[in-house]
Amino acid sequence: MSSRTGVSVAPECITKYNELKLGHALKYIIYKLTDDYKEIVVEETSQDGNWETFQSKLMNAKASYKGKEGKGPRYAVYDFEYELEAGEGKRSKITFISWSPDDGTLVFPKMTYASSKEALKNTLPGLAAEIQANRDDEIEYATIMKDITKGKR
Repeated sequence: MSSRTGVSVAPECITKYNELKLGHALKYIIYKLTDDYKEIVVEETSQDGNWETFQSKLMNAKASYKGKEGKGPRYAVYDFEYELEAGEGKRSKITFISWSPDDGTLVFPKMTYASSKEALKNTLPGLAAEIQANRDDEIEYATIMKDITKGKR
């Protein structure tokens, strides 16, 4: 599948998503654009749900363009599990996260990620929530949990 920008989605992106969604074999997937900005690929997957590790990987991502390097936008899917109030049981929400830092990101990578997001999302059926994060405080665990459990953002 290709976006309006000509960016395609690697088949592995869908395979890994199905492992997360159907097999519950993964806790999260981080996606990135290749260095030539032509294809969305899987950068990393993990069975470990440690939020701090996941958050750190997003915050420390890099992107280069024409010899310059800046902070790197990323897409991610995270399988959030949480307890309902009043002991009503556990719930799971597979959440799409679009991380594109406002500060320190080069313009071309930021714009290409923004315009290619739908190409990836359209290949991932069953996403329960979406988060657009541009500042560090927007990818804090408590902030996202508040949003996804109330259906905001």
